[in-house]
Amino acid sequence: MSIAPSLAALLAVSWQPEIRGWIVFFLSVIIFVGSVYLIAGTNLGARLAFLVVFAGLFGWLATMSAIWWTYGIGLKGRESTWLPAEPASIVRDGGLLHQADIVSRAVPTTGDTVADAAAVASALEVEGWIRLAESDPRRGQAVASSDAILQNEAEEFAAGDYVSVAVFDRGGDRYPKINESLDFVAFFHTPHYSLVEVAPVVPQRLEPGRAPARPTIDETQPRRYVYMIRDRGTKRQPAMLITLGSTLIFLASCWALHRRDLTLRANLGEQLPAKA
Repeated sequence: MSIAPSLAALLAVSWQPEIRGWIVFFLSVIIFVGSVYLIAGTNLGARLAFLVVFAGLFGWLATMSAIWWTYGIGLKGRESTWLPAEPASIVRDGGLLHQADIVSRAVPTTGDTVADAAAVASALEVEGWIRLAESDPRRGQAVASSDAILQNEAEEFAAGDYVSVAVFDRGGDRYPKINESLDFVAFFHTPHYSLVEVAPVVPQRLEPGRAPARPTIDETQPRRYVYMIRDRGTKRQPAMLITLGSTLIFLASCWALHRRDLTLRANLGEQLPAKA
């Protein structure tokens, strides 16, 4: 038994968010914009009412999108995130950091994992890297991104096979700045890098009914370093484009209304010839 066409259409609207979204959009335009145009048309006429409603619509769009652009809300683009950096995103020995252009000189290693990690940290601080505190929210973001690279992209470790020991940060300064408190014109940034130091842990045997043991760092294996660069995303780009485009259309509509007023004023000022 076949389903009636009307019932099939109803099910399509109920289960397809794309169709439902387009229907809501068109109904909103017809009801809200069309009702305003209908009311304005009864007083101004079809052509003048269209120009007035058209200018008002894009003026409202410009105002709304400017608020979106300012606060980063509404229609948003791609969020900022950490991406694997070049030429190597995972360095498996601290003595190889200079080959990935993370430090300018090679870090001497002795084979002692703890001493080598301390030497790497000292070399990074000399090169301008800042070690983030445990309470710094930037540390958590970098660790989460490095986990995704290690577990999903590179498949270097599985979850629970390592711990993040330290996070180093460099770059990301904004410019130009008038001073430290006036930076609203600082639209440009220097490249922002993050380096996450991870250490393998000793395999633990899980016993049913007992909490897992506290992870213990395996000092026989070298530390790994996840090298990432910040992608600032395009969070405000859609709102910016809508603001600029709506503003141009709004100004063009206002200019058309102004020209119409000038033409009307000139025509009314002309003296018409008297009828015979």
